[in-house]
This record gives sequence, structure tokens and C-alpha cells, in this order.
Amino acid sequence: MKIGIAGCAGRMGQMLVKEVALADDLYLAGGTTHRTTDLQTDVPIVKDPEDLFAVSDLVIDFTTPDSSVYNARVAANIHKPLLIGTTGFSDSQMKEIKASAEQAPILMTPNASIGINVMLETIRDVASKLGSDFAIEICEAHHKNKMDAPSGTALALGKAAAAGRGIDFSTHTIFDRHGNTGIRSENEIGFSVIRGGDIVGEHTVYFIGHGERLEITHRATDRALFAKGALRAARWLYTQGPGLYEMQDFLNQVQNN
Repeated sequence: MKIGIAGCAGRMGQMLVKEVALADDLYLAGGTTHRTTDLQTDVPIVKDPEDLFAVSDLVIDFTTPDSSVYNARVAANIHKPLLIGTTGFSDSQMKEIKASAEQAPILMTPNASIGINVMLETIRDVASKLGSDFAIEICEAHHKNKMDAPSGTALALGKAAAAGRGIDFSTHTIFDRHGNTGIRSENEIGFSVIRGGDIVGEHTVYFIGHGERLEITHRATDRALFAKGALRAARWLYTQGPGLYEMQDFLNQVQNN
């Protein structure tokens, strides 16, 4: 399978380049980049997304929300699969991607780690079993260069917890606590963010009760795990028809098989 990498000079892009080169069943068709950074691995750089899709069987995109939306439009126009690992989309951008997915298979994941996606299912299950007397708090930590906060993964964990508890995520989230905030509401889902150094990614969901606390944590220590997970999902996505998919769709099918 010929893989194109949008954003091939970025952190994740360069890791994907290395992992594709190590895979016997994958071929690096090309990449796009707006950066002048010299790549450690030779990548055929193409001018624009249209050219990248033309030479690729599937494109993996770890860029920016605007670029990902554009790439989704290109994927829809030529009916080729696209895996998006970008985060920080607005509601209107998500609407555009969903529309594009009617014409092409598109998988979106805020985190391509297999472990994180198993964690999402676990959080949903735990939240459904613990009552509202267990407060839900989410803390995430990333490197100093990460642009969005909270991370897309933290938001996904919050949505999983809200789904498990049967509450509306959008009306029960707290992203900022400062000054006299009053007492904590019963079904509040709080978020806290750490940025610094070269932290690859850490996420902890706390279920805090009276006299006991359950903490579920995922720590990423090697960025390669995200690239490996993305490529595993890409192999599966290549066989799918048009639609908007998530990592859980891939994992469920693998489990069922």
C-alpha cells in the first residue's frame, strides 16, 4: 500500500516516515510540508494535497485543523481514504469532515495509541458503574510546543466518561477554575492541563469518592507508538467503504475477528 503523509516534517510526520520505511507491506509515496526542516529520511515532497493523493493509496494527516479539512475535501473528490490524527477542530470544521466522509473512508482519532483507545472504553464502563458521588477529574500533560488545550485525547476521555454516566458532555465540563468558584457540582467533569519540556503525553482520569479514589492513567514514553497505531488502523481503513470512522471501529472489528 502506498502511503502519503501530510505534514511529513512534523513530530508525528517524521515518526510515520520512519515506521513506513520499516514496514514490508508499505511504501512511502510522498509527503507535504510547509516547514523547511531537513528530514532525516528521504521523502518525495509533492507540491500540494491533490498531488499527494494522486500518488498515494491512502493519506495520513497530522497537520492543522484547516489543512485537515482541506485534505478531507480532496479525499472526498477522488474517493480515497484519509486518516486524520489532528486535534482542535471547531464544530463547523467537524461538519465539513463529516460531509466529506460521505464520499470517502475517513478515520479520525485524537490519539492513535491502542492503549488509549482501550482506556476510552474502560472509562466509559467505569463511569457507568460508579455513581455521581464519585467526582470525575481529568489531568493531561504534554510537551511545551503543543498548541491546543485540553488535548483532543483528554476531551475524548471526558466524552467517554459523560457517555458512561449518561450526562451531556457540553453542559457538564469545567475548563477553568479561578477565584471563588463555589462548591463542586455533582456531575461536573473537570479538566487540568500541564505543558512543559518534552512530555510525549500523559492522561489520568480520577474517579474521586468518599474514602477512596480510582485513578486510570496512560503514559506515552515513545512517540513511535502513535505511528505504529496509525499504520495498523490505516491498513484496516484501506479496506473500508465511505464513512466516518474512529479507532474503536477498527479495534472492535479486530476483536470480533
